[in-house]
Amino acid sequence: MSMNQTPPACIRRRDWLRLAGGSTCAAVGLAAFPDARLFAQQAQSFIAGPKVPDVPPQQVSQRVWLVHARDGFPTAANQGLMANIVFVVTQQGVVMLDSGCSLQIGEMAIRMIRTVTDRPVVAVFNSHYHGDHWLGNHAFVNAFGRELPIHALAHTREQIAGTEGSGWRSMMERWTQGATLGTQVVVPNRTVEHAQVFDFGDTRIRLHHYGTAHTPSDLSMEVVEDRVTYVGDVAMNNRIANIDDGSYVGTFKYYAALQKAAGEQTWLPGHGLPSKTLLKDYGDFMAGIYEPCVQAVKDGAPMDAARAAVLRDPRVASRSAGMQGFESNIGKYISLAYLEAEKEAF
Repeated sequence: MSMNQTPPACIRRRDWLRLAGGSTCAAVGLAAFPDARLFAQQAQSFIAGPKVPDVPPQQVSQRVWLVHARDGFPTAANQGLMANIVFVVTQQGVVMLDSGCSLQIGEMAIRMIRTVTDRPVVAVFNSHYHGDHWLGNHAFVNAFGRELPIHALAHTREQIAGTEGSGWRSMMERWTQGATLGTQVVVPNRTVEHAQVFDFGDTRIRLHHYGTAHTPSDLSMEVVEDRVTYVGDVAMNNRIANIDDGSYVGTFKYYAALQKAAGEQTWLPGHGLPSKTLLKDYGDFMAGIYEPCVQAVKDGAPMDAARAAVLRDPRVASRSAGMQGFESNIGKYISLAYLEAEKEAF
């Protein structure tokens, strides 16, 4: 079937979302029409999800602004707005510290930048390869050109260019029931390294990376003159962090190295609000999970005993009622802590 032909009733425009999602109608359509899958994929390039409502930016410091995502997880209602977007207004232009969760969210961020300054966006930094932090790249290259520098660590670039990138795009579409449709994977085009400093006239941004924490390639970005450091998902304010790709021990080491290198800062997370005590507060919570697991391994106690000890720990119990994603994720991350404790013990 060519693009000029009328699609069969099963896969007309109103059904493309269901076709992409694997409905019964889609299954029939794909079986009956060999190029229906290609047709649906091509359709995504010109079908876009709805506009995301504006979220007015909050000023964190003289140069740093935050578009705050109140929700910690993507839904159809929030259209995928689950991660903070941070921008820095410099003499040379605007610098993005993560670009958002979709094309539509990136477009909203650009509208919000325009309420603060008419300076162009001159650089984007992606903190790591989880898609809620970089899928907005698409909006920025649309607005400022394909040559716009988008910076990331080498491992982050590799992951986004591979299955991680396409996987995150698909998952966001599914989680939001199609609200992020139209978003394309835009891979960072510049490789950066730990300790690099970027000079934007009146503003320097220093990069920090201290090994595996939330992921193997977490980039923290220090706005030197304002004493504000955006830490991405290394620490979170009121959300339990995904640590499937990370390490508890590595996180503690990362915090110690970052604090030693940067000194006193306002720490700005990828999820939640900024705080001068963020690393300590979230570090205490992480220790409340990991340390009882270490003790359980030393005592030869099973994982169930470790779980009970973690849930009793005041550093964890005090967060259980109000932390986003606690109930659905705490069991998994206790298991990961126990497995890491076993590995460290041997």
